[in-house]
Amino acid sequence: MKTTSIMQRNNVNVLGSGDRTIVFAHGFGSDQTAWRQQVETFAPNFRIVLFDHVGAGKSDFSAYSPRRYSSLYSYAEDLLDLCAELKLTKSILVGHSVSGMVSLLAALVEPDCFSDLIFLDASPRYLNDVGYYGGFEQDELDAFYEAMSANYYAWASGFAPIAMATEDKPELAAEFARTLAATRPDIAQAVAKVIYQSDHRADLSRLKVPTVILQASDDIAVPPQVGEYMADKIPQSKLVRIDARGHLPHISAPEIVTSAIAQCLAA
Repeated sequence: MKTTSIMQRNNVNVLGSGDRTIVFAHGFGSDQTAWRQQVETFAPNFRIVLFDHVGAGKSDFSAYSPRRYSSLYSYAEDLLDLCAELKLTKSILVGHSVSGMVSLLAALVEPDCFSDLIFLDASPRYLNDVGYYGGFEQDELDAFYEAMSANYYAWASGFAPIAMATEDKPELAAEFARTLAATRPDIAQAVAKVIYQSDHRADLSRLKVPTVILQASDDIAVPPQVGEYMADKIPQSKLVRIDARGHLPHISAPEIVTSAIAQCLAA
């Protein structure tokens, strides 16, 4: 792959200055703009790398194919492409939601790329299982996919306020609805199934990079038990519960998330 195509494929942006680099990786339905509040805080002292997963934001949608992106491993390959292109080593990776497992998979292949991983409302498995509470039964997910398929834009408008959980700030739900709607419906539906049917529990114990798990409350996608499970399974990990609601606390409670990240970096 040519040098320029990686940067264009994932709409990579590098800004800020500093000896250490923070890579911010967004979750499903959003894009790199979700991190704007954190970028404003950290850019004066850190080099910041932002990107959009293929199929999201201003990424190259022509690079998407259901076959290539049929698992999270391909997104991890994209992340490692980015690290190689920018010659990143010992970077701090902050991954929201699905980007938590994407960065974990990348770190299993090239652990030297990362000094620390910070998961924000991430999950290794969304489906309940024997002895494991992920938050969803299969029939609930099937109904979720059916609603997306029936009328994607209506689904996005209804899902955004539930995920954001900020009844007092409807403009934030509207923002998330817009980034959801900016994704092609066929891509969004395919990616949702890849994410929600994934199971990376067995990979947790193999992770050697120090990891902080930031867990918000009242998260429709990731119940508190998931954060506790990951903290128990990842060798060098720490669970930090943050006083923020919903699945996108970096948008809905940016000061709290930024402060939690800053404390991780200081430690």
